Order: sequence, then structure tokens, then C-alpha cells
Amino acid sequence: MIALTMSRTPNQAASASDKGALSSSNLDTEVGKLAVDMGLVTRNEIEFCREHQKQASDPNARSLTDLLVENNFLTANQAKRVRQVVFEGRSSRIPGYELIKEVGKGAMAKVYSAKQIKLDRVVAIKVLPKKMNDNRDFVDRFYKEGQAAARLSHNNIVQAIDVGESPDGFHYFVMEFVEGKTLYDLMAPPPQGDGKSFSEAEALDIGIQMADALAHAHQRGLIHRDVKPKNIILTPQGVAKLTDLGLARQIDDKRAADAEAGKAYGTPYYISPEQIRGDVDIDFRADIYSLGATLYHLVTGRPPFEGETPASVMHQHLRQPLVPADHVNTALSAGVGEIIDVAMAKRREDRYQSTEQMLEDIRLVRNNEAPRYARRAVDLDSLARIEETGKTVDLIPSPAFHREDSWKNPLVLKLLWALGAAVFLDIVLVILLVLLHK
Repeated sequence: MIALTMSRTPNQAASASDKGALSSSNLDTEVGKLAVDMGLVTRNEIEFCREHQKQASDPNARSLTDLLVENNFLTANQAKRVRQVVFEGRSSRIPGYELIKEVGKGAMAKVYSAKQIKLDRVVAIKVLPKKMNDNRDFVDRFYKEGQAAARLSHNNIVQAIDVGESPDGFHYFVMEFVEGKTLYDLMAPPPQGDGKSFSEAEALDIGIQMADALAHAHQRGLIHRDVKPKNIILTPQGVAKLTDLGLARQIDDKRAADAEAGKAYGTPYYISPEQIRGDVDIDFRADIYSLGATLYHLVTGRPPFEGETPASVMHQHLRQPLVPADHVNTALSAGVGEIIDVAMAKRREDRYQSTEQMLEDIRLVRNNEAPRYARRAVDLDSLARIEETGKTVDLIPSPAFHREDSWKNPLVLKLLWALGAAVFLDIVLVILLVLLHK
């Protein structure tokens, strides 16, 4: 740009200089607007610095950012961050959209709020950093996320709008913008989060919406594979939205299943046992397990299993018995505990056999009724016999009485000893009677 300017006539050079000044002014405008949008400064503070800028002998000598820092309205780090976001927005122009500000950041991508120019509406755009372009598998997965979301149309699933690549090489995924916070951010202790505790009713309302959303996805042959508090956004109106289909997969996609065999895809705190084992035939019951784990976290304030390493947490999902949620939070109804117990059964055969079953049970418990499909490990027929006969029966007989070595049971030994003593006394009495009659 400098070489081109120097090679022009003086008039052309002056024109280029004017454009440079205009560009600087535009940058200040963007920085000021973004700093206000991010809540870092007020409009009055921006105007104060602009007045100082105008009164300077050379208005372009000091940038608005410099003046905001000098007057302690912004810290140096905050100013650096604001300018970085502005430059990132300028360097990743997406046709038809105008980036507003960064609203989220994941391990591999950033999410911005943006204006869709033609429709004059706010959307969210997930942008993949250019450094990931060389990872073809990751780029393919990025596009598959957009394609998976596009197949779904549900009020409780973040809607996909567009996916593509910008002229300057940025891969992007445009989606519905949702005003709200993730359940993770709501529950995280301050200052990282709000430190919110969910009541049973609130958790069940979220569970109903998520089960309904997952039922919609499962009916279309799609499994999410990463249901967790961080992937559920709650709006101020209480609407829950399932997002991030980065691990979503068609149930009948055998090629993808074979490629992922033996690999654990998911989040350790909420992952199903079959995902940990890397089973090939993952189905909708993996999502049921993760939704159960999410509900557990909501109603108890902690994940179902905790450990110092991801490996230790996943080992517990495989082997450790679950402490019932209503044992951790004794204020819960029994129905909530029953739902979570069935949803989080180690063997998927013991879980709900459809997402609709889980949805029905959550709705019943929300209406203060007993769940239809979830039951504690009790013999209901034996309970019925008690009511009919008034007699007590063994609901769950001790395993000791079903083993070949049951005679080693202390109770059995005592009974045998008493029986032996009684027989011995009877024999002695018989002998005495015989001797007396002689």
C-alpha cells in the first residue's frame, strides 16, 4: 500500500492520505462502538475522549483507544482485546453479514454476533480459525455440523441458516442468535458464572424441552452425542435451546461409525458408557444417558461422577454405581430420582427404550404424578399381594439364600444349631422315659 502511494502524483498521494485518515476514523468508530457494546465503557466516556481528540493539533495523532487507556476508562489489556476483535472482524469479511462482537469461544472456533444485512436481523456466526484449514477432517466435521443442524427444525434446537467459506478463506456457520446464557454459565460459581441453583420444577421444565428436542432429532435419524449444560442455552423467558452439533452423527452412517471405532467422543462428565468404549453401534440411548447426567447436575448442583482426571471420571461411568440424585438432594421427589436412575443405567438395554418414554415420564413427574416407565428395583407383583392378603412377603430376597453356600449364612447356622439342640434334648428325654419304665 505504501509503495503504491509513493508512485502516484502528489495529488493522488494526498488523496490516499485522506483515505488513510478516513480509515483511522472508521477504526475509532468501530472500537468505540464495540467497547460500549461489550460494556467496558460508557457513551459519555467515548464522547469525552473524542473531544480531547478534536482539540489536539493533529486529531489523527492519538487514537481513541489510546485516549481511553490514558484516562483510565479502559485497561491496556481491554484495549488490546477490543482492537483484536475489530481487526478479526475486518480480516474475516463474510458476504452479506456484518460482524458485531465476539460472544463465545470454543476450543476450535469463535462465535460472533452479526447483522444479516438483507434481512436486517441479528444472527450468530461460528468462524473457524485459518490455522485449522489444513486439518481436512476438522473442516469436514465443521460442515457436517451445519448440515446436521439444517435437517432439524424445532423450537428448542438452535436453527441453522447458512454455511460456507468467505473470499479470504474463513469457514463459517451462520445460525439463529439466541439471547441468553448456557446452563453451565448459569451454574458456575461467581465470578465465572451466576452461581444459580435450579429448583426441581425448573430442571424438569428444561428436561421436557430437551427430551422433546432430542426426540425430534432421533426421529430424523440423528444423534447429538454431546448433550451437556454447556450446550444448552436458556433464554430470559425460560426457553431452552440445544446447540453445538459438532459431534452429531446419523445413526445409519456406518462409514463414520467404523472410522470412529474405539475412540471416545463426548464430554467426560456426561458421556455414556458405550461412547467411552468406542462402540460402533451408538444410538439414541447415548443421548438419553447424557440428558440424565445433565438433569442430575441441575437438581444436585454437581455432575454424577467427579474425579481428578477425565480418565477417572469415565471409569466411574463404566463401573461405579450411581448415587441416586434424591439421596444427594433429599428435597427431590422420588420420581426425579427414578427418571435419572433409568436414563443413566450402565446397560443401555436398561434405559428408556425411546426418547418419547423419557419425555412422558418427565411430564408426569412435573405434574406431580408417578412416572410410567421408570421404576425402582422392586417387585410390584409382591406389593400387590401384600395389599390383597395383608401378609408380608420378601420383596427382594437376600442373595445369600440363592447361593449354593447358603448354609454358611450366620442366620442359617443359628437355626441349624437350635434345631440340633432341640433334637438332642428330645433324644435324651426318650432315653430317660425308657429307663424309668424299666
